[in-house]
Amino acid sequence: MIKVLIADDYPVVREGLKKIFSGTNHIVVAGEAENGQELLERIKDEDFNVVLLDITMPNTNWLEVLKELKRRIPKVPVVILSMHRGEEYVTRAFKAGASGYLTKESMLDELVQAVDKVVEGRKYISPAIAESLVSLFDTEKETPPHKLLSDREYEVMSLMVKGKKPKEIARELFLSPNTVNTYRARILEKTKTNNIAELVHYAIKNNLIE
Repeated sequence: MIKVLIADDYPVVREGLKKIFSGTNHIVVAGEAENGQELLERIKDEDFNVVLLDITMPNTNWLEVLKELKRRIPKVPVVILSMHRGEEYVTRAFKAGASGYLTKESMLDELVQAVDKVVEGRKYISPAIAESLVSLFDTEKETPPHKLLSDREYEVMSLMVKGKKPKEIARELFLSPNTVNTYRARILEKTKTNNIAELVHYAIKNNLIE
């Protein structure tokens, strides 16, 4: 029996996932979490075979949670559940240790298949996303500026373009406001933008925000 731990802040989503798995005879939801902190607590209590991680939970730095999961339970595969189809989210997720990536629109049809594959030690990515990633192998294509951002810089940028103020970003990422301002300067420099308005335009143009 494959034991799954679901981390998603919406009860209706968790119930939907449980309903999908109830239609199988080999997968069971053995635990639930509403945020990153609760997720990290739950993995202490019981052995799980797969973790399903929603990347848009409030007050949760999903990349840091993913990295911490892989540090604590390196052999347990993590499948990302996301509304985002952008290549930047996908590539950063796999670089941080994810074994699978599903968009929530494709979840119903692909979820069981994804869980079965990652438990076997394989990777899973939605075909629709895989098709969009083909462009990454175009060697003649110039590397876009946002590819030069570190994971932390990318996280700060994502919050900046959502309208978060430095103090809010600092609280959410457990950083000092001065550190956030340093990241802000680096982000503007690397993306060759002069202010937040230009950065937002850049993010929209490059499909970095929904």
